[in-house]
Amino acid sequence: MEHIENDEQYSGLTVNSGVEQPPIVNPYLRRRRKPLPTVGEMVEGILKGDVTMLSRAVTLVESLSNDHQVLAQEVIEKCLPYSGNSRRIGITGVPGAGKSTSIDTFGLHVLKDGGKLAVLAIDPSSERTKGSILGDKTRMEKLSVHPAAFIRPSPSAGSLGGVARKTRETIVLCEAAGYNNIFVETVGVGQSETAVHSMVDFFLLIQLAGTGDELQGIKRGIMEMADGIVINKADGDNIDRARLAQAQFRSALHLFPPTLSGWMPEVLCYSGYYETGIAEVWEMIDRYFDFVKENGHFEAKRQQQARYWMYETINEKLRNHFYNDADVAALLEDREKRVLANQQSSFTAARDVLDFYFKKL
Repeated sequence: MEHIENDEQYSGLTVNSGVEQPPIVNPYLRRRRKPLPTVGEMVEGILKGDVTMLSRAVTLVESLSNDHQVLAQEVIEKCLPYSGNSRRIGITGVPGAGKSTSIDTFGLHVLKDGGKLAVLAIDPSSERTKGSILGDKTRMEKLSVHPAAFIRPSPSAGSLGGVARKTRETIVLCEAAGYNNIFVETVGVGQSETAVHSMVDFFLLIQLAGTGDELQGIKRGIMEMADGIVINKADGDNIDRARLAQAQFRSALHLFPPTLSGWMPEVLCYSGYYETGIAEVWEMIDRYFDFVKENGHFEAKRQQQARYWMYETINEKLRNHFYNDADVAALLEDREKRVLANQQSSFTAARDVLDFYFKKL
């Protein structure tokens, strides 16, 4: 490189060329991807409680690769006999209700008596990157470093209502790994609650007081699914408002028809931040499990959920097979153009595509 300082008029000055800079990346460093464990190795690791193997199995379950799906289903089938021995608790509430803080506090309370806890936090996905945008794990500061806790945030990836597509299978893997308490947190945006309700034993609804939302909360269909309602942030100047909201929710629950289990949902107040009223909430959950196990509803609900997810899986497979067919995709594109040009109705276009698909089978 030429420097003006080397000109004759600057003969008294010299510029050294300097030392050649080494490359930023070590040329001798070769990144080697770890080979995928076999199904047997994965199952053995899961049954031993190996968190690394459990995490890799959950990643396979969430993968969209067909090869990974085949392996994942084999792992799930082999783990299935060791599952079913946990308490599955769904936790929902509007954004800002304090779900993550409450899970952090509830989880530590549960782990005081021993056992293990798995938290499946359903993060809403970014529409642009499809990745998680809330980072719930970062807001469970104490639980995330507990040796007996396993926290798995999963981006909803655009599935209906923000529910991770494979959460149901992940529950099976966690139970096989010895996690006797499973928390499933929803994003609290509406239809996700219906899907989570179909995979848990107890459905906890977290509400707030003093936000002007009490009557709206009473009108929501989510109230009909809740097995327990808790009013969070019942502390400081908000205690009186929390007790008023508690009375309103209790009155509203009497307007709903009796639950299938025969259990009357309870309404309690607590503070996740100050960790007050936590023991009372968990005592309510204990009473619920004793009640439904005694009258046989617990096992009946588990069987109903297994049947529900069998048909949901059939629907999903049929849908994927339909839309992944190249000939169907081409015909769909053609019929879509005709519909948009008002050359054909939406209903006859759909009938044409479906007739073509069924004949091809």
